[in-house]
Amino acid sequence: MDTQDALLKQASLKAQDSTLVATFDIDGTIPGSGAYVVGLVGATPDYSSQRRLCIEFMNGEAIAFYSFNREQGVEENYDLSGVTHSDSTITGHFPKAAINGLGQGHVISAFSEADGREFQHGVPVEEAL
Repeated sequence: MDTQDALLKQASLKAQDSTLVATFDIDGTIPGSGAYVVGLVGATPDYSSQRRLCIEFMNGEAIAFYSFNREQGVEENYDLSGVTHSDSTITGHFPKAAINGLGQGHVISAFSEADGREFQHGVPVEEAL
């Protein structure tokens, strides 16, 4: 996979009722071969509490949609019907509960992984929570 084809350009997160809509825009297309993950890392200001919201692809198709609570060591998997994607835009509809406990002043950034390796991290996220 040429990871230069899958650079994460921007990410946004907005609240809609009981749902968090995460949108990832990539420069290029979702890689047609190998593993590719986009996601958000949210944390309290002191990073003592962290959450990861992830969408995983294999050979260009979504195969996993989940959140992970680091402090509790708990992963929650969601139905793939909550993920939509075109060649260059990926959208996930996570339950708002996925970030419970982060509170005001939280920090959030986007990341991507390619074939099991961190590819990008610290990508700014436009928030409307």
